[in-house]
Amino acid sequence: MLQRPLFIGSEIYRSSSYGGAHPLRVPRVSTVMDLSRALGWLPDAQYVTSPRAKPKALWAFHTPEYVSALARAERRGDVSAAERSQFHLGTHSNPVFGEMFRRPATGAGGVMLAGELLAHGGIVHVPGGGTHHGMPDRANGFCYLNDPVLAIKSLQHHGAGRVVYVDIDAHHPDGVEVGFRGDPLVRMISVHEEKRWPFTGALEEAAGGSAFNLPVPRGFNDSEMRMVLHELILPLIEYFAPEAIVLQCGSDAIEEDPLSRLSLSNNAHVEVVHALMGLAPRLLVLGGGGYNPWSVGRCWTRVWGVLNGFDAPEFMDAKPERVLRGLSFEGNSRGRNPPEHWFRTLADQPNEGPVRNEIRTRIEVLRARS
Repeated sequence: MLQRPLFIGSEIYRSSSYGGAHPLRVPRVSTVMDLSRALGWLPDAQYVTSPRAKPKALWAFHTPEYVSALARAERRGDVSAAERSQFHLGTHSNPVFGEMFRRPATGAGGVMLAGELLAHGGIVHVPGGGTHHGMPDRANGFCYLNDPVLAIKSLQHHGAGRVVYVDIDAHHPDGVEVGFRGDPLVRMISVHEEKRWPFTGALEEAAGGSAFNLPVPRGFNDSEMRMVLHELILPLIEYFAPEAIVLQCGSDAIEEDPLSRLSLSNNAHVEVVHALMGLAPRLLVLGGGGYNPWSVGRCWTRVWGVLNGFDAPEFMDAKPERVLRGLSFEGNSRGRNPPEHWFRTLADQPNEGPVRNEIRTRIEVLRARS
C-alpha cells in the first residue's frame, strides 16, 4: 500500500495550449504544481512524472482508427475535411495544436499508471486527468481521449473489482457513461448543471442501471452540495462497497467559472474529498473542467492539501502569492478585475444558501432507484 499520496504531473501542461482563443488556454496543472511546491506540500518523493500512453494502450477504450488519426493530426499539424467530419478533430472545441496527441496521451498515461500504483491501496492525485467527454471513435468537448474510462479499466486490471466513479464537474460525463453503460461492476454518480452542454445526463437516464445522474439548477450552492453529498453520494457509495473510488473533481462548478452558472465555493470540493477518503482502499482523484486560472489552481491545490492532511493557510506567504499574481486571464471581466483574496488565500468564502425543493425531490428519486 502507498505510504503517502502521490501526485502525478508533467511539464507538458506548462508548455502546451489549445490556442489563444480556447477556454483551455489558461495554465492549470502547472499552477497546481507550482503552488503546491511553494507551500511545501509537494516534495520530490511524492511527485511522479506522468508517462505518455502508447497508442496500443489507448485501444482499451478508443478505436485504433481514431488513435491513429489523432497521432497523425499532430504530426501533420492539420486534418482533412474527411478526418474533421469523422473524428471531430480540427474543430473549435478540439483544435489542431502542437501537442494534441502527446498532451492527452500524457494524461492517459498518468491515470493508467495510477491504477497500477494503487494495486495494493492508497491515494493518487492526477490533476491532468478528468477528460470525461472523449468518445471511443472521436474527440468531444475539449477531450481527445477519455482518461477516466482508461483509469477505471486500469484499476480493474490491477485488482479492483467494483469501482465507483463520482463526477462533480459542471458538465455531464457522457463519455464515461458510454464506456460503462450496463456494467454492474462500475457505478457512476454525476452531479452536473441541467440544460448545459452536452445536454445528456437527465434524471431519468440510468445507463442500464449503472448511472445515477443528478442534474442541478443554476445557482447550486454549498448547502445544496452538502445535502447531495450526505443524502445521495455517500449512501450510494457505501451500499455498493467499492474497492476503488475515482473522483473527477472538475472546478468549473465554482461560481467564478465562465463556462457554467453554478455557485459552489471550493469548500464544497474539499468537503467531497474529505468525505470520500477512507470509503475504499483505493482513491484516485482527477482534475477535469475549470477555466478560471485562479479558481482552478486554488481549488486543486486545496484538494492536494486535503489528501495530505494539510489545512489551507489563512494567509499565504510571498512565494505562493507570487505564483497567483503571475497568472492572467484576458478576455474575461473577472480576469480584468480579480479580487485581492484570490492572491492571498486558497480558501473561498463559503457560499451557503437555501436547499431548493427540486433538489430534494431529485435526490429522493435517485435514492428510490438504488
